[in-house]
Amino acid sequence: MGHHSVARTAPKADMPMADPEEPLPLLRKELGTGDRGLSAREAARRLAVYGPNQVRRHEKTSLARLLAGQLAHPLALLLWGAGALAFGAGMQVLGWAILAVILVNAAFALLQEHQAERAVEALAAYLPERAQVVRDGRRQGVDVAGLVPGDLVVIEEGDKVPADARLTDGALELDMSMLTGESAPVERVAAPGTEGTAHLREPNLVFSGTTCTGGEAQAIVFATGGHTELGRIAALSQRAPRQDSPLESQVKKVAWLIAAVAIGMGVVFLLIGTLVGLPLKDALMFAIGLLVANVPEGLLPTITLALAVGVRVLAKQGAVVKRLSAVETLGSTNVICTDKTGTLTQNRMRLHMFWTPDAGPVTASDDRRPPPVLAQAISDCTTVSYNEDHELQGDPTEIALVEGAGPDVPERLADRDARRRAVFRFDARLRLMSTIAQRGDDLLVSVKGAPESVLGRSDLGRDQRTEVLAAVDELAQKGLRVLAVAVRELPSGQGVPGKREDVEKDLRLVGLVGLYDPPRPQVAGAVRRCHDAGLRVHIVTGDNGTTAAAVAREVGIGVPELRVVAESEQIHDHELDELLTGPAEIVFARSAPETKLKVADALRAHGQIVAMTGDGANDAPALHQAHIGIAMGKSGTDVAREASTMVLTDDNFATIVTAIESGRRVYDNVRKFILYIFAHAVPEIVPFLVFALSGGLIPLPLTVLQILAIDLGTETLPALALGREPAEPGIMNRPPRASSQGVISRDMLIRAWGYLGLISAALVMSVFFYVLWRAGWHPGDPTGHGAALHHAYLTATTATFAGLVTCQIGTAMAARTDHASLRQVGLASNPLLLAGIGFELLFAAALIYLPPFQHLFGTAALGPDVLGIIAVFPFIVWGADELRRWHRRRALPSSGTVLPERTRS
Repeated sequence: MGHHSVARTAPKADMPMADPEEPLPLLRKELGTGDRGLSAREAARRLAVYGPNQVRRHEKTSLARLLAGQLAHPLALLLWGAGALAFGAGMQVLGWAILAVILVNAAFALLQEHQAERAVEALAAYLPERAQVVRDGRRQGVDVAGLVPGDLVVIEEGDKVPADARLTDGALELDMSMLTGESAPVERVAAPGTEGTAHLREPNLVFSGTTCTGGEAQAIVFATGGHTELGRIAALSQRAPRQDSPLESQVKKVAWLIAAVAIGMGVVFLLIGTLVGLPLKDALMFAIGLLVANVPEGLLPTITLALAVGVRVLAKQGAVVKRLSAVETLGSTNVICTDKTGTLTQNRMRLHMFWTPDAGPVTASDDRRPPPVLAQAISDCTTVSYNEDHELQGDPTEIALVEGAGPDVPERLADRDARRRAVFRFDARLRLMSTIAQRGDDLLVSVKGAPESVLGRSDLGRDQRTEVLAAVDELAQKGLRVLAVAVRELPSGQGVPGKREDVEKDLRLVGLVGLYDPPRPQVAGAVRRCHDAGLRVHIVTGDNGTTAAAVAREVGIGVPELRVVAESEQIHDHELDELLTGPAEIVFARSAPETKLKVADALRAHGQIVAMTGDGANDAPALHQAHIGIAMGKSGTDVAREASTMVLTDDNFATIVTAIESGRRVYDNVRKFILYIFAHAVPEIVPFLVFALSGGLIPLPLTVLQILAIDLGTETLPALALGREPAEPGIMNRPPRASSQGVISRDMLIRAWGYLGLISAALVMSVFFYVLWRAGWHPGDPTGHGAALHHAYLTATTATFAGLVTCQIGTAMAARTDHASLRQVGLASNPLLLAGIGFELLFAAALIYLPPFQHLFGTAALGPDVLGIIAVFPFIVWGADELRRWHRRRALPSSGTVLPERTRS
């Protein structure tokens, strides 16, 4: 009751926000927030007042504008021209029928676009953005949209700042480039404000949408939604128009080409018809028929739907694709650059071995734990904690270290937190982390990190260093991730140093730990499928080269050759080019985030289509640069997910391969229904050419309304069903297609127009002439209303129409496979296509046998002999194409290999 009255008296739009620059106690008081944060009830009340913490969504394109776009499409313009000709020739029924086709097609295209948009919007539900907030005195995760002014949020390295807030505790390093355009990170600290400083430069304020690159802090939210800096910018900026994908651009070009060809042919044959003495009405009828026969009405909506279906299928398989066009790009991917930990492996580390200068290598077990000094150091040098379910949360490596150090985990963590004085978090450049803890009157520094980094800061002699490096190598060759652990006692009475370089020096090595992260069971099979598909897999990891190479070999990466770059930060561009253009698969070890960017750049420069995985905030540039940036849904940061094109909800490498297969399948299916639609142009055009070239001696074998019934009625459902065709056998046994390869190729046009189309045209013309000759017709005999042969003519055009429908069935079955036989694909493997064919036959039967449709479409009932003839057409069309494919399979060097289109004749 209460919050309803508040909501009425304080409208959202006019709700004043607190002044973040006033003294902190005053700000806390104004926002009604203490150290325990807001209560859940108060947060719900404020959410009703202020509204969700979302930047106002841009207005969607109006329905009228979308409809106008569909009505002005080149294929629609072609039909507008045909309609105008029909009205001009006094054929009102035909004119209205063509207008109805334009409107039905536009409505259908709008419906598909709406469905595709909803499919992409629904993906947000898979990955709702979360924020850590203190409510009722307890830290918990909530949806970012549920944040309200006064909430106490916790911000850590890798998080995106969820709202405009003022720091109350801690310090952060922020990437504010999205607001300020400056790439250098800035520091923000819980301290009093500075007089006269611009809002964005205030040292204690953080802003929605910026990224935390280091540190940890608590902050009190003072602005949400449209009141944030980001919200204000968004309100001023105009949304960039959606770009067509390469596939959509190609199809639009083809549409203009079809329009030009149709108009050209119409004009030429109109002149020919006039010259050979056709009446103007007949010549116009012919021109209209030619225009209508050339328009593949279902083309654009079917492509949109196929891509949207691909997105939905991938989402169910664990790959959330954020752009429809990315499905198409996935199909041509030829290089995958992957992280090791969590992607190739299970990210379930355990302490497998440890080494100390006194005892040498020891396999860890319940009876053989690390010695006290090593156990203490590895427990101290962690940031893991317990969540509300009393489970350890944090970095998997640190969880493994804490659990491996001994069974008394809760006591050790409580002791660690009580004694802790400072933390220097893991730095990807230094490859180190260190902590300072109280030990009696002294301070003890504990350091863990890459062996080379720790040894470089240790006081070891040459012999000792050699011994340690040999031990590191021995552990790494077992596929273990090796960390060195060192300590340093700070002199009594010395304060806590403020800079890490004053801490991480003069270290005493206490041991090495070897962590084992077993490969995911599906990865070896997925890598094998990559190799079969002509894809190369490189590993880019911050880990030791020997460890990463052991994992690579275990999962099959590096066949036939594996190259390891031990210090990939130091590799020069020319060396990188040489490596990436060679035959080997590569492990880039000890890589910094910049290494990923360098590798992605180099691969793009060599014309490769790159899929790159990443999970950290600092992976974002590389994810942007790759053609397909792949972020981890479970372990990834918000920033990585924002920068990526695809998010793996299961963090599994095998899902990438599934996505690539799906991309290939979607692209193949687009080609299949384009082939199917194009194949009907020839048997629809040939009857008009025969009519025109005979100078009217042969009556028109097919009416324009019958063509419209085919293109809009019988053709549409099978075309849509071909967009859902399962993957063809051998789809992952062929090299990736060239990114420059067009969706419509010479090979496809020869198959559609010169093969399937001509066979269908010959068959339908033969049944047309059969019916007329059986009735005693000779060229030039009258067949119009009142003529003795008029009923025979109606039956003959109906036979042409029915023959075309049955030829479509044969074409649909032939189009299901580009290379394999129908037996390999399976006759019933696409039930939607069988349903579409069933509808097609029922629709055609209704037009042929129901009196109202007979009158409208000029059809007549067919006798058993004609039905018997057209019943064999599907088998002739499909059988001829099956023979063609059999011949091509025999001509290829190996029946097990499906060559890409560009290598075929």
